[in-house]
Amino acid sequence: MARRYRFGIEEFERLFQGVTGVELLEGEVYQMSPIGPRHAEVVARLVTRFAQALGDQARVWPQNPVRLPPSSEPQPDIALLKPKDYWESLPTPEDILLLVEVADASLEYDREVKLPIYAQAGIPEVWLLDLQGNRLHVFRAPKEGLYTEHRVLLPGEEAEPLHFPGVRVAWP
Repeated sequence: MARRYRFGIEEFERLFQGVTGVELLEGEVYQMSPIGPRHAEVVARLVTRFAQALGDQARVWPQNPVRLPPSSEPQPDIALLKPKDYWESLPTPEDILLLVEVADASLEYDREVKLPIYAQAGIPEVWLLDLQGNRLHVFRAPKEGLYTEHRVLLPGEEAEPLHFPGVRVAWP
């Protein structure tokens, strides 16, 4: 009889150390889509804009893992974190102010798989940038594994991070 094996965070980190392009979601290891030039450019622009707009108010954490116990370690495209050093451990939900996922070919995966995990972990805000539809989806107010607020921004509209009122960020 075949059985599916589920990984814990510590086991995943030990077994997949040095392996790129994988993330742990609810105990299962997923291979991430390759990053194309358009996706890379958008992430680079947003990192620059966040860093310029926020300075030392937040740590901009691009394409690095975050720990969402008990069984997820995703790699969002950008995380805005509380400003502190993360030498000893990866950021956890208490450290995360905003997550950004840039979706070129991964919109369904980001929306159907990752977004509910973020909501369950209590991440206060997630931006899902749909490159093909040229829309920015802003999700806020997680409750019982769902985001109860969803706003769609159109080209030319700036986004304002929940934790930084008055800071306006242009998105590509």
